[in-house]
Amino acid sequence: MSHFSQIKTQIRNLSSLQAALTDLGINWKSGPRAVRGYRGQTRNAEITIEQENGYDVGFSWNGKEYELVADLQYWQQNLSVEGFLKKITQRYAYHTVLNETSRLGFQVAEQQQNEDGSIRLLVQRWSA
Repeated sequence: MSHFSQIKTQIRNLSSLQAALTDLGINWKSGPRAVRGYRGQTRNAEITIEQENGYDVGFSWNGKEYELVADLQYWQQNLSVEGFLKKITQRYAYHTVLNETSRLGFQVAEQQQNEDGSIRLLVQRWSA
């Protein structure tokens, strides 16, 4: 019986996910690699985060989005699963906005970190 949980996300861009993890100081490894779980069980993932207890957390592509894959009984992150995903999702959204606006010719003119944790971006594009 598998102990792995697969938690759906709205994360679809691997490079933005990798940048978000790096921003948050999370040590990750690029895959495909095995995510280690209960009694030697594994799941393949495109990103693996090794934990000190020998069990891993990963992000696996399901054909539509990257799912968080982990044996939650051995969760060993500083935040709850929900808090962990919230932080990653915020940084992921930040990088997605930067990538998309840059692709459209915009540059960040101003960036502000608000007290509530939100980020305000002002982008601009010069036209000839």
